[in-house]
Amino acid sequence: MLHTRFDPFAGTDPFVDMRRMQSQMNRLFDGLGTSRSVASYPPVNFWTGEDSIVMTAELPGLSQDDIEITVRNSAISIRGEFSDHDSDDDLTWHRRERPKGKFSRSVELPFRVEADQVDARFENGVLTVEMQRPEDEKPKRIEIKS
Repeated sequence: MLHTRFDPFAGTDPFVDMRRMQSQMNRLFDGLGTSRSVASYPPVNFWTGEDSIVMTAELPGLSQDDIEITVRNSAISIRGEFSDHDSDDDLTWHRRERPKGKFSRSVELPFRVEADQVDARFENGVLTVEMQRPEDEKPKRIEIKS
């Protein structure tokens, strides 16, 4: 026996096939966002100037001794660990959203940086790292002679 789905738009709507295809695509991709791995931590912001690039990362609850930063060529890596102060076995959590345990994140930079010209500061839970571009790679303004 042939089963046919009733389509109220069939024969009257020229876009019925397009809507059907869109519905199938939505079902195909439904749930992909939830099965994805946990977002990269910590979230970072970058901005560039002519001679440097600055990164900020929010790391609440850590001290500067809990954080390790390495810079190599055109990449920066941040590593650290949140201690588990609340690891009492008698606790029953209602909600636990703050991170715990080790984290590591590497980000490719838009240009190479001088590893010995990096300035890192940690204040009020915000890590700020300013990295200088090597002198020989800085853009040079060319004077036009008349």
